[in-house]
Amino acid sequence: ICKPLYYTTIMSRPICHRLVAGSWVGGFFHSIIQIFITIPLPFCGPNIIDHYFCDLHPLFKLACTDTFVVGVIMFVNSGLFSVFSFLFLVSSYIVILYNLRNHSAEGRRKALSTCASHIMVVVLFFGPAIFLYLRPASTYTED
Repeated sequence: ICKPLYYTTIMSRPICHRLVAGSWVGGFFHSIIQIFITIPLPFCGPNIIDHYFCDLHPLFKLACTDTFVVGVIMFVNSGLFSVFSFLFLVSSYIVILYNLRNHSAEGRRKALSTCASHIMVVVLFFGPAIFLYLRPASTYTED
């Protein structure tokens, strides 16, 4: 975005393949960690989760064991992952906005109109995820 004429040189096919493979591998390891911390949990009582989607925090309430260590793993795996991803994306937008100061008013307007919607999506996605996964599991309410 900062160097549009160099885009095809910078974003070559091998780099695009590495980025796609990295996102797939990262998503796979993130998911497999959650599966491996959930499988050994002993479950008892009613198998009813009072939520509209099955997340790990409500699932931990059904476990018949102490889930503190699993909650810490979940905090590191999901909470810190969300924060670092959010900070990486925000820092990339800061670099883009910093580089826009050298462009014309029309170019700044076009880039800002595109970046504003992207930043909104990033905030709307990562804001609730960070709020959800960085809280201790003991502070969840029925709502």
